[in-house]
Order: sequence, then C-alpha cells, then structure tokens
Amino acid sequence: MSSVMTAAKGDDVVVHDFAPLLLVYKSGRLERPLAMPTVSSGRDADTGVVSKDVTLSPHSLSVRLYLPPAATTAPERRLPVVVYFHGGGFVVGSARSAVYHRCLNDLAAACPAVAVSVDYRLAPEHPVPAAYEDSLAALKWALAPSSATDPWLAAHGDPARVFLAGDSAGGNICHHLAMHPDIRDAGLRGVVLIHPWFWGRDPIPGEPPLNPASKQQKGLWEFVCPEAVDGADDPRMNPTAPSAPGLDNLACQKVMVCVAEGDVLRWRGKLYAEAVARARGTEKDVELFESEGVGHVFYLLEPVQEKAKELLDKIATFVRTE
Repeated sequence: MSSVMTAAKGDDVVVHDFAPLLLVYKSGRLERPLAMPTVSSGRDADTGVVSKDVTLSPHSLSVRLYLPPAATTAPERRLPVVVYFHGGGFVVGSARSAVYHRCLNDLAAACPAVAVSVDYRLAPEHPVPAAYEDSLAALKWALAPSSATDPWLAAHGDPARVFLAGDSAGGNICHHLAMHPDIRDAGLRGVVLIHPWFWGRDPIPGEPPLNPASKQQKGLWEFVCPEAVDGADDPRMNPTAPSAPGLDNLACQKVMVCVAEGDVLRWRGKLYAEAVARARGTEKDVELFESEGVGHVFYLLEPVQEKAKELLDKIATFVRTE
C-alpha cells in the first residue's frame, strides 16, 4: 500500500510546467490541457470545401487535403497550393483538430486554393528536429511531380504557385523550410508566418524584460529541442541571432508576417519582417500585418469575429496576388 501511495504522490509532482500547453510529471506522465478533439474529414457545409486524409509514411506522417468548390466549378483552372503547419509549441496540436479543420476549410475557400495541412510528430515523445523532418518530408511530397503525389494536387494544384503558411510553431517551421537547402530551388511563391514563435536569449527593443512568460518561451524551446545550440539563440528559434544564416537565403518570392497587438511574440515577428526586408534590400516583397486589440492565434478561437475575417482576407489576397 505504501509503495502505491508513494507512486501516486510522485505522479502528482510537476517537473516541467508549460501550461496550458504541456505538464510533465515526475512519473513521466504527460498532460496536454489544450489538446482538442479531432474531427473527421469530408464535405464542409459552410464553405463547400471537401477534405480527405492521406498517410505519407510508415510512422504515420499524414496530411489532410482540402479542395475548394472552385476546383469543380472551373476544373480547367489551376489553383495555388497552400501547405499549412499547425502551431502548439511543438508539443500539442493536430491537423485533424476542430480549430485547424475550421481554419483550413475557410482558408481553402477564401483563396481559393488546394490546401495541405501537415500532421507532424510532437515533442517530447519525438523531440525537435522530428517536427522539422516530418514537415520537410510532407513539403517535398507536395512539391513532387503531380503524378507522384495525389489526384487532387495533380488535377487542380498549380506547382508554380506553392505557398507555405503556419501559426506559432508552425510559422517557425515555415521559416525553417524556406531556409532549407533542399527547398532552395523549389520555386516557392510565398511564405505566410502567422504569429510566428521566435525567441532569443536577450530581450529586444519594445519587448518586455524577462518575466515568467518570457522564461517559459525559453524553457519550452530548450525542452522540446534538447540539442539546441546556444539555447534560445539557436538559429531555428532566433533567426536574427548573430550565428543565424542570412535571411537573403529565404527560398520564396515574397513574405507575409502577421502579428497581434496583444501577443508577447509580436516584437519578434516585427523584427523578423524588418530583417527580411533589409536582407532583400527592399520592402516591396515583405508584408507586415498587425491585428489590433487581439492576442496570440485569436483567429483560431474566434473565427467569426471581424478581426479574424480581416486576417483571413489579408492572407487570401496575399496568395491571390501575382
């Protein structure tokens, strides 16, 4: 009885507190308070978008594909392809969750575009770089000759208009992929980073001084990426660190960075947009959009509010604009 009670007591001891994303107990038990129920693919009644799931590898790397009504009403028309990476600090989230399913239905219809939502492996069961590796594999699949991928992409996707998009950790993944040497000659049209999760060892101008929230950002990154070089100044987390590769290596024609006024990450997003513009020597192909009076990934939680619709319209216009 005593050993059972001791084990139970140990299971209640939190050794890593990254609430509300992740709690790690002494026993090894993991709790993800923000984990949301998944929903099935199929036809969305609100948008008319049809979706399906495709498994890409033996370790269950998968994507959820979205086909908007425009693909059937004008079948001869080639549509942009948007490859989307969900957020969640690399520890929570799924392409099949209700909030992302709603988001991708809306995005595919608004652009309109064939959307590919990637379900990558999560830490700590699969530490970073697993998420990057899965995301790269999924992107290569989407970029492969149409005959080697999926009938929807083959029939309706335009390989000359491929965009990456993602929120929070997914925005971080977008940057990583756009910098990857394997993607350099892929001809990406654009990248959309929504409230991207970038951080650094020291505060930047405008950013609040070190506080519990900022310490959690640093701690979570070092937890999910135990091999991080120089902690939060690892180039994968801090793309403007002195040791980071030059942003002129971004393999895309244009960049959009979306930030939110109430988000602790907004200053990093702005700094990134400014740094990309400097690296390219022009602001013409770099767009910064700020949503006022709202917080981190607000559009996922309240998709029908006006600010969310405004953000969706901005992203859709970015994708449509030649």
